[in-house]
Amino acid sequence: MSELKLWYSQAAKQWKDGLPIGNGRLAAMVYGGAEKETWNITESTFWSGKPEIIESRSYGKEPIAKLRQHFFDGDYEAGERMAQEILQPAKRNFGTNLPMCDVELRFGHEENDVVRELNIDNAILTTSHSINEAKLHREMFATHEDGLLAYRIWSSLPDGVSFSIQLKGRTDLFQSVNESSDVLAFHGQALESVHSDGECGVRCKGQVRVRAQGGQVTGDNGRIEVAGAWEAIIYFAVHTDYGVEGDDWLQESKKRLDEAELKGYSRLKADHITDYRKGYDRVHVDFGANATALLPTDERIKRLSEGIDDDPQLYALFFQYGRYLTLCGAREDSPLPLNLQGIWNDDIACRMGWTCDYHLDINTEMNYYPIEIGNLSESHLPLMRYIERLAQGGRSAAKDFYGCEGWVAHTVSNAWGFAAPAWQTSWGLNVTGGLWIAGQLMEHYEFTLDDEFLKKTAYPVLKESALFFLDYMAIHPKYGWLVTGPSISPENTFFANDGTYVHRTLSMGTTLDQVLVHDLFEFCLEAARKLNTDDNLQDRLQHAIALLPPLQIGAKGQLQEWLEDYEEAQPEHRHLSHLHSLYPAARITPQYTPALSDAAKVTLDARKGSANHEDIEFTVAAFAGCHARLHEGDHAYEQISHLIGELCYSNLLTYSKPGIAGAEEEIYVADGNFGGTAAIAEMLLQSHAGDLHLLPALPAKWNAGKFSGLRARGALEVDIVWTEGRMAETTVKAFASGRMLLRYHDRTAPFDYEAGRVYAIDGELRIRDIS
Repeated sequence: MSELKLWYSQAAKQWKDGLPIGNGRLAAMVYGGAEKETWNITESTFWSGKPEIIESRSYGKEPIAKLRQHFFDGDYEAGERMAQEILQPAKRNFGTNLPMCDVELRFGHEENDVVRELNIDNAILTTSHSINEAKLHREMFATHEDGLLAYRIWSSLPDGVSFSIQLKGRTDLFQSVNESSDVLAFHGQALESVHSDGECGVRCKGQVRVRAQGGQVTGDNGRIEVAGAWEAIIYFAVHTDYGVEGDDWLQESKKRLDEAELKGYSRLKADHITDYRKGYDRVHVDFGANATALLPTDERIKRLSEGIDDDPQLYALFFQYGRYLTLCGAREDSPLPLNLQGIWNDDIACRMGWTCDYHLDINTEMNYYPIEIGNLSESHLPLMRYIERLAQGGRSAAKDFYGCEGWVAHTVSNAWGFAAPAWQTSWGLNVTGGLWIAGQLMEHYEFTLDDEFLKKTAYPVLKESALFFLDYMAIHPKYGWLVTGPSISPENTFFANDGTYVHRTLSMGTTLDQVLVHDLFEFCLEAARKLNTDDNLQDRLQHAIALLPPLQIGAKGQLQEWLEDYEEAQPEHRHLSHLHSLYPAARITPQYTPALSDAAKVTLDARKGSANHEDIEFTVAAFAGCHARLHEGDHAYEQISHLIGELCYSNLLTYSKPGIAGAEEEIYVADGNFGGTAAIAEMLLQSHAGDLHLLPALPAKWNAGKFSGLRARGALEVDIVWTEGRMAETTVKAFASGRMLLRYHDRTAPFDYEAGRVYAIDGELRIRDIS
């Protein structure tokens, strides 16, 4: 039995126990057993809403200056009231991603000997169960290569395959009909009335085809019946009109299915595996397997939740599962990036105030934390294209709301690049939301050193962001610092030290804003110098950098979250945005800023130790990443253990607890999976602040192990083997030339490397060229 497999010895009764598959655009959550099975179908572009102009009640820089003066004067009440008047547009047809439909198969068998498996080594889902003395087998995959879902069912008896199949819509407009006895055709539209007017949304059209060997196939009333066959193949394809012109999309699913049938199931499966493993096989991780790894996955999770911590390979499974989910949801040609729920949809978040959208105040960013280090750089490309689209919409937001050049986006966005402030300033006026997600452009370049990407994509987009902040920011009259604002520290509140003890949200120069702007200005300055362009901008950036506020330590020894040392109104809050400076940014490091590192530890301990701490998936993943950056491997391990044992469904998908952020029930959120994957990688390898740090936060529980294929900044790829907690051997492949400082425990050594060379490094940091 493969260790890197999710498997279960009983049926899945509901969505949250199902197993996810996807091809970067089309996906399914598959659950059920011997009696019936459901495929909950999702498609990344199936959004309600529409692109529309968001009207501003601000008319340029003059009202913004008046607004800021309230905060400079310490009148937070007047400032927040004015911000609501001019920077809080009405919610219109923002929309949300919606589940499309359910494919329901009914077999009518008793639940005997059901075994469900998802092999993440080849992205194949299988189910089997007994029928008297016979066995019925099913397998399913989502092929990126051919753009559809493929499903095979067969029996150990020559006439043992009988079932019915039908579709049930999940939106206000969905219809399926029998096109023939073995084909269901369907169409629909992504309509809902919580986040839009119920009349606008993306349209879809697709087909389900059933091809049986032996037996009889009949179809009527939106249902297909198969009786007495020895094998059946089902193909599912759907396409939408998102971002297309003309009507060619209406025939796309039929075309895909025709081509798939010509190719045949066996070839589809082989091509799927080859395509998937091109990305997946780049990285291998082993933390030491034992017999516990052979237990069903739900039992392994339950043991961990009960404090039985003897399953190190469960962490390797969780790590590689994160990479699997990335490949399911984000391929190089995906039309949209990963959203709040990756590419799946539990039909909960989209029906409440949350929306299944792009949250730009950590959630979408965290989805992409493991992309580069996890050696899936191509999966970044849909996000790169989306950021370019966001910047286009952000130009209007910059002009209309602030009277500034460049581009800006705020807390949330949608399939059409919504960039305006959201409809409540307390959480929607995050003026660096667009910049935060655009930081992934910097990340992609730092890992790849792709100069063409820097010249044509990263620098042009980030330059326009820098132009906005240069035009938008103001000198603080008290400190003489260049500050943003009014803005929020997502999504926290403070007491303004004015004796009122009223929860305040808006202020000038939040720590998150200043860190993001500092990184932006420095990156653009260095890029402009490298590209030998924009001399005047270089001067402006250099001058502005000198005026930015420093990171500050508060009276309690904590890292300040705001420019002033305000008292936290919600010390238990799930967001810790100011610790972005520690992770994933690198403005705080134990080796170069020890005092700030100590302050970050105080902040971490205070958040974790506060009464009624908001125990939520992305916070726990962030805690783990921060502890890894502080080289506290055992503390990081504790957080990952908590994430897996307490905040995962039986299928290892992470969720948000009821009672937090307005959630009335458990809601699947993808960021915990991706953030946890990234944190595990940071425990094994770090490459920031000019250092290449080997095994920087190795926990005692992973006493022996190995990994291969993790990527590092500077276009490096690293393999490491360790025994008894000590590095035994390291191999580094260089894809570009450069220099970094090697770091392992208390040792350091300069490391000059050349493109195309391979280097061996031992525990004493002695380097050999083994090319």
